[in-house]
Amino acid sequence: MARRRTAVIAGMLLFAVPVLGACGNSSAEQVGSGQAFVAGDGSIVELAEGERRPAPDLRGPTLAGGEYALADDRGHVVVLNVWASWCAPCRSEAPALAEVSEQDKSTRFVGLVTRDSEASARAFVDRFGLTYPQVIDADGALQLEFRDNLPPQAIPSTLVIDKQGRVAARVLGEVSAPTLRGLIEPLQKEPG
Repeated sequence: MARRRTAVIAGMLLFAVPVLGACGNSSAEQVGSGQAFVAGDGSIVELAEGERRPAPDLRGPTLAGGEYALADDRGHVVVLNVWASWCAPCRSEAPALAEVSEQDKSTRFVGLVTRDSEASARAFVDRFGLTYPQVIDADGALQLEFRDNLPPQAIPSTLVIDKQGRVAARVLGEVSAPTLRGLIEPLQKEPG
């Protein structure tokens, strides 16, 4: 009986592995901690003003020891970047985020550090000179709050939120400084 059960389980695993692999994305990768993540493909989605929905009420502790609430930035365009220190594309895009955040003082920037240790995240922030708030999302729960509203399913992902608190655009994968500016500038011209 045990031999038959083992054979059945082995057969199920042989069937399940290709099926589960087909459900994933070819850009899925394993990280050192055994977590899987999906690398973005660089796709950009922009929504017309009438198609936008309110962003979730994001709030949480920051690396600096304070609390961040997205609602406090209402009236400003907000760039929300989802990242982790173990993500190579996150390291590649960090200089662009630092550059645009330093040059554009009317836009609010916030990082969402997902599935990462605080020590690694602090080292990342120091290395790349990120001066904007970094919200700690150790278990990925805050990232999931966006699942109904242009979900940031890849790491890195960047969401651009309009002055009225609605998600207006999303970039899956590494974002460049020109792309960020191109997404932010039209939103700055909209009424608050």
